[in-house]
Amino acid sequence: MACAARKVFVLGDSISIHWGPDLERLLTSQGWEYSRKSGVEEALRNLDDGGLGANGGDSSHCLEYMRTRVREGDGLRGAILLLNCGLHDLRTDPVTGAKQVTLDKYRDNLRELGSLSQTAAGAGEVVWLRITPVVDAVHNAHGQPWHRYSADVDEYNKVADGVMAELNVTVLDLHRATTALGMDNLYCDHVHYHEWVRKAQAAYIYQQIVGYDGIGALPSTVAPSPDVGAAAVGQPCP
Repeated sequence: MACAARKVFVLGDSISIHWGPDLERLLTSQGWEYSRKSGVEEALRNLDDGGLGANGGDSSHCLEYMRTRVREGDGLRGAILLLNCGLHDLRTDPVTGAKQVTLDKYRDNLRELGSLSQTAAGAGEVVWLRITPVVDAVHNAHGQPWHRYSADVDEYNKVADGVMAELNVTVLDLHRATTALGMDNLYCDHVHYHEWVRKAQAAYIYQQIVGYDGIGALPSTVAPSPDVGAAAVGQPCP
């Protein structure tokens, strides 16, 4: 990355809450600053509650948060802003088929969110993280009040790709980096990942930010833990 910033700020959904601690550890070990939308402990009480605490939630929640930060001139200038939203947007009512946030609204939200984030970052950089995979049979088989579909992940990612290209925003393909781990036994519940996957996601993001400029060495490849078993249906991820 061309950005010379040595601080990172994260605005993302519950997936980012899980890989965040490992990314923070990697970055701070190299003298970087790491911060995110506050309220991690609150968010961990219910990771499905988008917008709760550190959880950025859907694109409408993220946009309102960034509007507030820009309005208050609050401390993001010069940072690399890691942004992600989409899993909450594409939630689908299993009866009506309605999305929580339609594709058109998602596109509009991301255009404003991306532009505001560039303003907030100033001489820093905005980096978009693509939506992570969904397995229909895993997500929709266990009584969630909403459904998610892999085909929608692809559609929402395609929209986001287009918006970020318009805004000249760097895109990190966390979707592909996650599927590259193999799709067997990634999930500790309907959509969140086992700890070994979170570590691999953090290592990928770390590599993209600093791994090619000599600031820090990329950790060795993260392999599945031998004690990872099948996810217990209805049990929260640790």
